[in-house]
Amino acid sequence: MSDAIVEKTEVAAPVLIQVMNQVPAAGPRGESPLHHADLASVARQGNQQGGVTLQEVAFLGHLVIRGSIENSDFMSGAEKALGVALPGPLQSGQQGDVSVRWIAPDEWLVIVPGAEAFAMERALRDAMSGHVAVVNVSGGQTVINLSGANAREVLMKSTGYDVHDNNFPVGKVVTTTFAKSQAVIRRTGEQSWELVIRRSFADYLWLWLQDASKEFGLVVRT
Repeated sequence: MSDAIVEKTEVAAPVLIQVMNQVPAAGPRGESPLHHADLASVARQGNQQGGVTLQEVAFLGHLVIRGSIENSDFMSGAEKALGVALPGPLQSGQQGDVSVRWIAPDEWLVIVPGAEAFAMERALRDAMSGHVAVVNVSGGQTVINLSGANAREVLMKSTGYDVHDNNFPVGKVVTTTFAKSQAVIRRTGEQSWELVIRRSFADYLWLWLQDASKEFGLVVRT
């Protein structure tokens, strides 16, 4: 672990904020929220072709940033650090390995490669000013990619949100109920979707997705 003290100057007085790198430089490697499922074994023993493909994308950096869209320093600073403007309601943006999802009128979820989360957090803090917040939530979430010709049918089993093409184009993102839990759903392609789920529900949602995909032929990637 390593940490840094970042000094922020506010109107009243300087504020010291401690920022910690959550990725250890050495020692034991962290475990994916789905390591119990032994996805590598499932992938080797399972079908190699089918209508639905599932893949966990583990060990990414998840940062939640908050601020007012009326704060120009916040908006421009975030764009400078991220390389992409903060998207509007129900939209997402991407630049290279950096992707941003609108979560609420004053909240966005940023996902970056895990090793870059600490640097991105510091860059955001340095670039933004005013009443803002940056929180690293990497340890509490994971990403599952859902793709294939029958991916939308699986979503239709899992959420009450309308995922028809007319209502859910590529690039749209929503936070909604999913299999009696919750997921941030982003459409990444014509037949591909991304689910950001909480760590505590990862096993349950993976089993749900396996069952919901069974009739279409499930392929698991690692």
